[in-house]
Amino acid sequence: MQRSDSVDVKLSLFSARDGTGLLRVFFLAVTLLLASGYASSASQPVESIVPVLVGAGDIARCGREAVEATAKLLDGIPGTVFTAGDNAYERGTLDEYRRCYESTWGRHKARTRPAPGNHDYRTEAAAGYFDYFGAAAGKRGEGWYSYDIGAWHVVVLNSNCAAVGCGADSAQLRWLAADLAASSAKCTLAYWHHPRWGGGRRRPEPGVQAFWDVLYEKGAELVINGHDHFYERIAPVDPKGVPNPARGIRQITVGTGGGSLYEFEKPPLPITEVRDDKTYGVLKLSLNADGYDWQFVGVPGSLFSDSGSAACH
Repeated sequence: MQRSDSVDVKLSLFSARDGTGLLRVFFLAVTLLLASGYASSASQPVESIVPVLVGAGDIARCGREAVEATAKLLDGIPGTVFTAGDNAYERGTLDEYRRCYESTWGRHKARTRPAPGNHDYRTEAAAGYFDYFGAAAGKRGEGWYSYDIGAWHVVVLNSNCAAVGCGADSAQLRWLAADLAASSAKCTLAYWHHPRWGGGRRRPEPGVQAFWDVLYEKGAELVINGHDHFYERIAPVDPKGVPNPARGIRQITVGTGGGSLYEFEKPPLPITEVRDDKTYGVLKLSLNADGYDWQFVGVPGSLFSDSGSAACH
């Protein structure tokens, strides 16, 4: 600004009777401050926002207070929401989704990436599940898909093997191998309903063995499951369940979305790191560029928690 402009402003301040001159000085001062602030902030690095993936499985029964409690946890956690199957009890009908899921977890539907469970298939071809979630659930009749979040590649699989096929020669496995081969992401995780390992009465689950074989071969970091209505974290293992800290896949079962809780039916496995069968809650994953942080967030009043960090392979 030239000196004559500055003199004009000062003169107008003292000569104006209606306050116009004072306004001119005010706006001039604001303009100079903003310009100064912009110049100083432009030289500062912009803090990156770490993407978050949060959710659970075994979720919505009408009238269960725990379902609303876990939905309220989601209210306060930004990011992408996952479901690990059995999203609406008892049969996954469209009516059950509308009555039991919509008023709770359904308020986060726009940011949800779901997976189907066995209760969803109590309605023929999981029609209620596909009708409710639409394109977000993947292709009707399949239910597997993938997406990227930050630097991570995320694969959603359908472990209802009798309905869609999970074996090495199935369409789902051929798709999985091709999808992972096409990904350039450093870090990969997958989620589906039925766990391979754990303290549930039906573990180990052989039906998803082929999932593990392909994911391990491609260097995946983490598998998330539901189905067993408790929380259990398994150490990084190979597809045979042998510990492999350097290259193994960590499994976290989080069937704690609100439907109900089960007591453990088996003692801890040698590969079990942490487990709890008394707490509803959600799993929050912070997906860093070269690793991840996990945190089990229990509903208010909970005594159990779990958290940790790991680097990508």
